[in-house]
Amino acid sequence: MKLKKSRSLALIAICAAVLSGTAFLPFRGQGTPRQQGGDPHPPDRVVKLIFIHHSTGENWLNDGYGILGRTLRENNYFVSDTNYGWGPDGIGDRTDLPDWEEWFRSEGTETYMEALFNETEQHASYTRDLPDPGGENQIIMFKSCFPNSDLEGSPDDPPTADGWLSVGHAKYVYNEILKYFKQHPEKLFVVITAPPLSDRTNAANARAFNLWLMNDWLEENDYPYQNVAVFDFYNVLTGRDGHHTFENGRVIYQVASKDTLYYPSGDDHPSKKGSQKATDEFVPLLNYFYNRWQADNPAPLAPSGDESGSAPGTEGEGVSNRTSPGELFGLLDDFEGEPPAGSSGWEAYWDEGTPTEMSCAVEPGAGESGGGLRLDYQITPYSWGACDLSFDSPQDWSAASGLAFNIHTAQSGDVLHVDLYSEGPEGRESYLYKLALEGEVNGDWAAVAVPWNSFQRVEWEEDAGAAFNSPDRISGLSFGFGTEEDEIQGTLWIDDLGWTGVGESPGQTGGESEEIVDDTPGAESSGWDLPCTGALALPIGLVGFAVFQKRRSGAAG
Repeated sequence: MKLKKSRSLALIAICAAVLSGTAFLPFRGQGTPRQQGGDPHPPDRVVKLIFIHHSTGENWLNDGYGILGRTLRENNYFVSDTNYGWGPDGIGDRTDLPDWEEWFRSEGTETYMEALFNETEQHASYTRDLPDPGGENQIIMFKSCFPNSDLEGSPDDPPTADGWLSVGHAKYVYNEILKYFKQHPEKLFVVITAPPLSDRTNAANARAFNLWLMNDWLEENDYPYQNVAVFDFYNVLTGRDGHHTFENGRVIYQVASKDTLYYPSGDDHPSKKGSQKATDEFVPLLNYFYNRWQADNPAPLAPSGDESGSAPGTEGEGVSNRTSPGELFGLLDDFEGEPPAGSSGWEAYWDEGTPTEMSCAVEPGAGESGGGLRLDYQITPYSWGACDLSFDSPQDWSAASGLAFNIHTAQSGDVLHVDLYSEGPEGRESYLYKLALEGEVNGDWAAVAVPWNSFQRVEWEEDAGAAFNSPDRISGLSFGFGTEEDEIQGTLWIDDLGWTGVGESPGQTGGESEEIVDDTPGAESSGWDLPCTGALALPIGLVGFAVFQKRRSGAAG
């Protein structure tokens, strides 16, 4: 089977801290915990979880076997699951390692995920007496069955797009699906490694692949978020000395002394005893994964309470309760008609004492859907240009957790400056965020989510470098560029400018507001595929100052 590849939009976020998850080392025998601290307590509210599996997973879930479903229920998880025959195109039939590319990186992904995120049925026999809390499944667990431990190749094979059940192709598939997980920090994806075989022919390959998942997968991809976790089901089932759990305030990971199934049931399905051992070890670890993810991504999506898929407060405008690339919630400007309420629309400003050129205007049909804001710029050395939106009176956006927009460029390599302006006790304050225009932004649409506290006070104002914390009094924002020695020029487009977050929609003085049902990464998260840009000698905050001065001069004249 050869799967079709589709270009997914890259969700771009903050270039800040590197991934600080549990560090694991491959070792045999004595386990040395690598991660200190963490919270193994169950969620303080009911959290929706769905598990993609086949027969081994069904046994693991069942009350009369692995008791995973019941134990998850006791830890405040509302569990649903899929099995053979489930879903659009019967996608539930296909759970081999290479099939995950079809689930998460194919032309059918949007359809499959829409069904998966909203699935509430049981396909195994486990106690589920918690009330459905509403909204989408927040935790996505997925597992391949034991035949997937029969991997061909060699333990150290690098990722390759060719092949099927091989070490190299399995690595390739997991690298590919990680791109989808990056786009959805509002979901927690939990990889359950395939259980072991009794046959030792390719057991060393299976062990090597699972150690790669544990030790190298996220690190090799510079993965910045805590919304992806791995439970080494394989390791737990390869021996009494194989462990992966959370205990006494730390992650325990001890590699078993053998690489084959230690808990057989008459065939290669893990036994009741092995399945229950996996339950005992997994659930505290899942609680740790969940709490770590929530600390990075503070609040879950608010359930819509509306089966039509409209977010509460949008009055049937069709705002989905799911974040997907290019889909934003709570729009400030979709560039389809009138400018945002309380503003006179977008205006271009530039350093008129230089040959710099800057223009911005709404261009019909140029957006990802409908119109878009087009910026054309040619910025000469030690100069600047910006596209500015100012409000007649301060706006209260405090219900949101950040700014969001869709973007694509005709070129890459430049650094876009995004500024927020607020009315502080001592007057106007300027805050800057720098976005490197790299990777898939070039020629493709990407969704950007920037939490408020990723904007920093500009260098020449008081409290330089302080995080933005006053979204209740925003007076304007701008997109622009500043440069030192090199001239930069190009074109970019902005579409669907709005907010991310949970709660009541941001109020707009003199205009209607929309409910926000999206969520953003935590402030300490780092960006997807973006190098940290560092400080430039002429940050665009200076542009904001010049724009402000020019506006005042115009008003005086």
